[in-house]
Amino acid sequence: MPSFTTDKMIGTQTASESNNDVVSINVGGQIFQTTKQTLIMAGPDSLLSQLAESTCPFVDRDPEFFSLLLSFLRTGTLPSKVKDFDIYDLIEESRFYGVESLLIESITNPSQFDGFALQKSLVLPLNGRDSPSAIATTSSGSVHVAHGSKITSFDWSLRRKWTILTQFTAIDSLLAISPKLAAAGATDFSGLQILDLENGNVKEVLNWENVTKSSSTVQAIGASSEFLFTSFESGRRNSNSIMVYDINTLKPVTEIGHYEIYGADIDSAIPATKLSWVSNHRLVMAAGSHSGLSGVMGNIKFWDIRSGNVVFELKEKVNCFADVCVSDNLNSIFKVGVNSGEVFYADFRILGGGDSDDSGNSSDIWVCLGDGRKIVNGKKEGSGCKIESHGNQVFCSKGGDIELWSEVVMGSHRTSGNRLDERVFRKNTMGRVKDMVGLKITNLAFGGNRMFLTRKDQQAVEVWQGAVRGI
Repeated sequence: MPSFTTDKMIGTQTASESNNDVVSINVGGQIFQTTKQTLIMAGPDSLLSQLAESTCPFVDRDPEFFSLLLSFLRTGTLPSKVKDFDIYDLIEESRFYGVESLLIESITNPSQFDGFALQKSLVLPLNGRDSPSAIATTSSGSVHVAHGSKITSFDWSLRRKWTILTQFTAIDSLLAISPKLAAAGATDFSGLQILDLENGNVKEVLNWENVTKSSSTVQAIGASSEFLFTSFESGRRNSNSIMVYDINTLKPVTEIGHYEIYGADIDSAIPATKLSWVSNHRLVMAAGSHSGLSGVMGNIKFWDIRSGNVVFELKEKVNCFADVCVSDNLNSIFKVGVNSGEVFYADFRILGGGDSDDSGNSSDIWVCLGDGRKIVNGKKEGSGCKIESHGNQVFCSKGGDIELWSEVVMGSHRTSGNRLDERVFRKNTMGRVKDMVGLKITNLAFGGNRMFLTRKDQQAVEVWQGAVRGI
């Protein structure tokens, strides 16, 4: 969003120059005066920018809405009196003047996200009997929901809704490339499909050519502003790889993490089932786990796509992750242990320098944020738990509830050898008690200043949001 200025006189502007800069506009019979600079803030293609060059034009629109939009251009925020109006009516009016994108960006700006203030504000119903299997969000707060063979999309206002039918029986991975374009894949269907969500068309299908010439199913999808990452596994489940594509052209850029499985080489048999871009370090986090007779084991690898090398790797053999996420803001990795159900973190500044035991396990890297309780009766307390970071906070689902973790700043973190002083994180309760009553949470995602979640056997999406500045 461009920087905003007021229409006050600047510097040593003369009276003549000031008068030439003032623009009068008649909106619905009411005269407004402002400066050309303020109107130009609306962008070169907007009607307001064109009005800057006119002499007292008449615009046959509602003057009250115009007053709000003019105040927004002057300050970059909506005035307090906007509370007396329906914000979506204001957005409709902003389309006429050509400032809709600026207004939406301001309303859904992630900087307004406050995890402590989130409350359940809306429930979005889905058509059909299938529960959501995957959700994907955009920075503007729109959301796409996969349920059965369908994808239902809601625009940023969550008022406009449309559904398309796909070729999949069920969709396991879904990523929003834009509000109207998504990447979708499944563990039992060959190829990554790029879908036009507005028209219901398959724009392109991306496949991985494996050695055995078998089908290539999708295990995970991730993206940065430049690249699209896809984890593939061969139909025979004896090879896997991560392909990197240009997100604009969809042309392949490179291939990383290509493994052919021989014999009982379990480590290489684990494909990445979660891909995340770590922008501060320009690395791809690829995590996958496997459940066997000896328990759950997995690995977390960080790839440099420029060199195609693993920068560091965490092998999970004790209390393996049920889910894992990475936070740029907190400079850490977070996991929820599949056995203990506890939340752990590993600081990026010590990764690669931690100690491993003789079996190659990297458990020494992790610091437990909970009470460190032992496994109860051999149960997998963390099974099915989801963990995601957004802003400076970490959210972990536990059954039908969500734990919110935030760091308590206690001063600078000092190092001792290859270790850091332990950081302090505090657990908080989310929202009102009545909001959290419900079935087990199955999906958790964030877009703009909103949190979206789905629950087991529910054909709906919950929307959690705090108060929007100025509204």
